[in-house]
Amino acid sequence: MKQNAEKIVGSILESYNKHEKTCRRDEDNMINRELLIEVTEEIRRLLFPGFFEGAKLRGEYVKYLVGQRLEFIQYNLSKQIARIIGDCEKNNEDCRCEARAHAEEIVYEFLDRIPYIRDCLATDVEAAYAGDPAAYSTDEIIFSYPGLFAITVYRIAHELWKLDVPMIPRIMTEHAHSVTGIDIHPGATIGHHFFIDHGTGIVIGETTVIGNNVKIYQGVTLGALSTRKGQQLQGVKRHPTIGDDVTIYSSASILGGDTVIGNGVTVGGNAFIVSSVSDGMKVSVKNPELQFSQGSSGELSQAEFWTWEI
Repeated sequence: MKQNAEKIVGSILESYNKHEKTCRRDEDNMINRELLIEVTEEIRRLLFPGFFEGAKLRGEYVKYLVGQRLEFIQYNLSKQIARIIGDCEKNNEDCRCEARAHAEEIVYEFLDRIPYIRDCLATDVEAAYAGDPAAYSTDEIIFSYPGLFAITVYRIAHELWKLDVPMIPRIMTEHAHSVTGIDIHPGATIGHHFFIDHGTGIVIGETTVIGNNVKIYQGVTLGALSTRKGQQLQGVKRHPTIGDDVTIYSSASILGGDTVIGNGVTVGGNAFIVSSVSDGMKVSVKNPELQFSQGSSGELSQAEFWTWEI
């Protein structure tokens, strides 16, 4: 039994030597993913005060709670950012001190953008309420809509992305992806009054640009035509541009960095688009033809014949 255990340990250690990029021996722990998720939740509480508290939020104490929350976010987020940007070849005390100072500057600049993020989210809540007859209050949207959760985390992560913070924005949006099934890359650019209805299965790629007053439904992909060149495509515009006042219905795919969807366009469900669409157009897949016949049991049976045409 002991020999078997030693053999297993030995084979695992050999695997560590074989695949060094997936092993961080003799190095400081880069980041704490669980702590970053906790920081994200604290930022959400800062953005929507009174909604996700454990107890009643009294008005006269709000400023103290904001200060306490800011301290938690500033300390922990700075520490995590410093670990990433301080993971340099020198790995000496000067390098670490420089990383800590830089991280603190980044976090203060990020926190200064909190009112701007709240302005954007206020429009997103308005868009969700105006666009969904099933919504009976804005409180319902803030508390329960997965689309707003994903957009909130995206807007947090996007500001960190613009501040050139490595890795952490992606960890945040992938957390939202795992919770909601909505995959928004933090590098995407999204305007105000953005509404995701239902949301499951939505993919929005890194170089996507989305205008104002855009509404998308579940299963929509705003993606790249091909990623076979891998890292050679880094920094290249691979994903579509969506204009203002656009509605994209469920399971539509819009692909390619040169694809521009004009203002006021409506894209029907299941459409597959790889070229630009002019302002005001309606793009739809031809309706399926339904054929009905009398079944042997006397009940109607139904067969569907689908023809796809854009």
